[in-house]
Amino acid sequence: MSNGEMQNNEGERLDHSFHPGIRSEELVILGHGVTGNKDRPLLVAVAEGLAKRGWPCLRFSFSGNGQSQGRFEDSTISKEIGDLSSVLAAVPPDVSVIYIGHSMGAAVGVLKAAKDLRIRALVSLAGMTHTAEFVRREFGDQTPDAGHMWDDEDCPLSQAFVDDLESVGNTLAAAAAVAQPWLLIHGTADDVVPLQDSRDALEAASTEKRLLEIEGAGHVFDESSHQAIVDEIDLWLREHFG
Repeated sequence: MSNGEMQNNEGERLDHSFHPGIRSEELVILGHGVTGNKDRPLLVAVAEGLAKRGWPCLRFSFSGNGQSQGRFEDSTISKEIGDLSSVLAAVPPDVSVIYIGHSMGAAVGVLKAAKDLRIRALVSLAGMTHTAEFVRREFGDQTPDAGHMWDDEDCPLSQAFVDDLESVGNTLAAAAAVAQPWLLIHGTADDVVPLQDSRDALEAASTEKRLLEIEGAGHVFDESSHQAIVDEIDLWLREHFG
């Protein structure tokens, strides 16, 4: 993999950054959450930390986010699954993919991994499970196609976004279908996606699984927890990939 151009099925360029690592048989792909992008501190810290441990990493921004092409208003879980599919298609078939998703990006990973064994291992950071509850809880006071996410004028709340999250409802059925090894990490002080979302996903999953709860960490974690997250992911990946 490199920093060459990457597009989704709509022909929109997906902005991405590659961190080389000494391992040639695996690639870690990282996806962000709602209103985020590939350059959020958590994703950068995890990618840099894992690359230093030998794991090559690819961070990318979903279409309509960050420097990727597309409209933010069109960003939905369903479209982001398509974006991830395009990224996976660019990976050589002999390379094992590990997907790490944060928040809604974690929900994208669960829904995709449940149907696509190109993803060989799954990591969810503050993963969203109850998507309909999330959109009602966080944006229920906003009018779709008129309001904004968390009062950010750069992040308009679209009807398509709301409808898609409500249509998904939750990712529990997908969690039950995940066959890949699955590591979940969640902060106990998360006030955006409750810790219970990860606990519910863990209970639904029947695959090899582990949940690390980081005491006092919020939704985006912070520098004090980055090292623990990298250490846990690195240890877990070595258990499964040697």
